[in-house]
Amino acid sequence: MAKKNDIKKTNVARLLDQAGVPYSLVPYTVDENNLAADHVAEELGEDIRTVFKTIVLHGDRTGHFVCVVPGNCEIDLKKAAQAAGDKKAELIPMKELLPLTGYIRGGCSPVGMKKPFPTFFHSTALDLPEIYVSAGVRGLQLRIAPRDLIEFVGASVCDLVK
Repeated sequence: MAKKNDIKKTNVARLLDQAGVPYSLVPYTVDENNLAADHVAEELGEDIRTVFKTIVLHGDRTGHFVCVVPGNCEIDLKKAAQAAGDKKAELIPMKELLPLTGYIRGGCSPVGMKKPFPTFFHSTALDLPEIYVSAGVRGLQLRIAPRDLIEFVGASVCDLVK
C-alpha cells in the first residue's frame, strides 16, 4: 500500500483542492482482467454499495451525459434517459470514452472530464456519509462526502437503477 506522500495527485484531486472540497485519495491494486466495481470494493475493504461507478451515455435529444451509480447496481437506461430529458439513451462505445472524457475504462471520474456534461447521481448516494468514485486513474479512488461531490459537479440526484 502506498504511503499518502507517495500517491500522485490526479487532475481530479487538483480540481477539488482548488475548490477547497475535502476528500481522501485511496489506492488499490488493479486487476486488468477485472475492472468491475466489486473488485475495487473488495480491494478497498468497503461495502460495494459505497463504491460508485461513472457511466457515460448518449441521449437521443440532449447528447452526452453522465450517471454515477452504486457498484452493485445496473443502470436503467429508461430512467437515465428520463433524468436527462431524453426518450432513449445508450452507453457510449468504449472506444469513445477516452477521446470524449479524457479517461479510460476503470478510471473514469465524474470530476474533470474534458468538458462538463450533465451529471446524475443515484439517490442512494445521499444515504451515505462517504462514497468512493474513481480519482481519474485506475488504482486510485476518491473518498468523499456525496453532497460535496454532487454540489461540486453540479449534479442532479434521482433514481437511475433497475
